[in-house]
Amino acid sequence: MAQPLGSVSAGPGGWTHATPAEAGFAPDLEARLDKAVADKRVWNLHGLVVARHGRLVLERYWEGQDFAWGRDVGRVAFKADTIHDLRSVTKSIVGLLYGIALAEGKVPPPEAPLFQSFPDYADLGADPARARLTLHHVLSMSMGTDWDETTVPYTNPANSEIAMEFSPDRYRYILERKVVMEPGKHWTYSGGATALLGRIIAAGTGTPLHAYARRVLFDPLGLGPTEWTVGRDSVPSAASGLRMAPRDLARIGHMLASGGAFEGARIVPATWLERCFTPVVSCDERRRFGYQWYLGDFVFGQPPRARLERWWGAFGNGGQRLFVLPTFELVVAITAGNYDTPDQWVPPIRVMREVVLASLQ
Repeated sequence: MAQPLGSVSAGPGGWTHATPAEAGFAPDLEARLDKAVADKRVWNLHGLVVARHGRLVLERYWEGQDFAWGRDVGRVAFKADTIHDLRSVTKSIVGLLYGIALAEGKVPPPEAPLFQSFPDYADLGADPARARLTLHHVLSMSMGTDWDETTVPYTNPANSEIAMEFSPDRYRYILERKVVMEPGKHWTYSGGATALLGRIIAAGTGTPLHAYARRVLFDPLGLGPTEWTVGRDSVPSAASGLRMAPRDLARIGHMLASGGAFEGARIVPATWLERCFTPVVSCDERRRFGYQWYLGDFVFGQPPRARLERWWGAFGNGGQRLFVLPTFELVVAITAGNYDTPDQWVPPIRVMREVVLASLQ
């Protein structure tokens, strides 16, 4: 059974509570959620946080089977402080960390050649096709290299990310992939690209990825405990290893909706967010991709006054989601347990369309 929560404390890392009406929602916001769950329009939700203008409007948790990076942890009664796999939402947070490190002068700009950051693999960079690659291509997943995480399941060692994790040298595995398409023209979903970014951040800052994230992002936002799962080589998985509570993920979304600032302090440079949220390539007919972030539009309102409203999103296997609708200063964080299922995308979209946006006035 879901566990509704009331007010939370204000101050760093805390939230104040707002009723749906106070936040500009219809009074039936929670009733819509209950109906969607009862009617099995959504399933296997673990946590949901809806915030607007920096105040919590709706926070619910459920009980369900869960896995930590593929390890069965049994049935969990989720609560506000229960950390959860974010899976590939991790990629988008690494994108933010890159921008912070860039502002500190610790990492190269997007225009820099990729192999300048990987001198140990100069033999691979000598290939003229690979020599064309820049960090812009890495940040936008438009490297054009041979990589497949979408047609092969993550339970199959032929999946490129799984093969990377089992490789004796993950970076050589990524960098030696053949260039099969013109860089910058096509989007290919790639945990390998984010792994490269994680390596560059850690090397440039001289700090392990998780420790750097705590110092420059998580602690300034007042987030609670976080974990970052490491691979077989003891390196934090930049592609999918981060674990945190949904309300802390929503806090990151609130910072983004506030232009990269939190309580008067600049966390992420506004110029970097502009690059993150500027489309570089199309993922499909509905979604676009910037720098490690998905971009798109939701239909808001009813004809003839219906209009498109932009969203920024971070997506993870199983139904992990962070949606930011900047026009409304609206943030929705979702955790779920639909790992590796073909319909895992359905519950988050229905929560957004049938519950949150349908109630927004």
